[in-house]
Amino acid sequence: MGEIQIGGLVSFTTIDYPGKLSAVLFLMGCPIRCAYCSNPHLLPVGSGEYDPELVFDWLRSRVGKLEAVVFSGGEALMQGDATIEYMRRVRELGFAIGLHTNGFYPETLRRASELIDWIGLDFKATREKYPDLTGQSIAYDNMIRSLDVWLATGRDFEVRITCDPRYVNRADLLEIANILHARGVKKVAIQKYIPHFEDADSATTSAQRNQFFDDDQLRSQIDSMFTSVIWRE
Repeated sequence: MGEIQIGGLVSFTTIDYPGKLSAVLFLMGCPIRCAYCSNPHLLPVGSGEYDPELVFDWLRSRVGKLEAVVFSGGEALMQGDATIEYMRRVRELGFAIGLHTNGFYPETLRRASELIDWIGLDFKATREKYPDLTGQSIAYDNMIRSLDVWLATGRDFEVRITCDPRYVNRADLLEIANILHARGVKKVAIQKYIPHFEDADSATTSAQRNQFFDDDQLRSQIDSMFTSVIWRE
């Protein structure tokens, strides 16, 4: 892919890069098809709605006002060299670079790692349930490889687990927490599933979505494993 394709932009946020005032660029394309995807319009690989040069000019105007630019999606690393080059240009403006990623492209993450200051990595389910959730048989192994790539950098990051009760139960969440703890992960975020596009056949109840957050014993056990645990309700 040549020129980067940008499908969305958030001009100001305090929550997408911890501790920094940021803008978020949503890039086109994603190799997986998560059942709970909140940005389905970004899934196809194709032309974005935003002119990359106009976005870059706008970012230049935000120097001194914003601290970071977060690359999200879709899956930002799906655009490969186009994403890496645009990150390089944005970093040269003086911004910190953040990345939200599903971890599908560990080698691209390795090549981009020198440009990235922080990542939010999605750990979506147990190995057995990953294919049903994502539609990809290799997504779990690629995500684990990406986790190891980033751990090797020694830079800050957060692992995010969205608790869709159709694919994650409390035992699964504890299993994932144990995997992360064993690998030396320090910061995790447990995220409540928000039903954006459920149909009648796959509807979840409030009690199902809240079960992880209402279980004090589970919360205490997971809290004890990490330096930082954010329960995002």
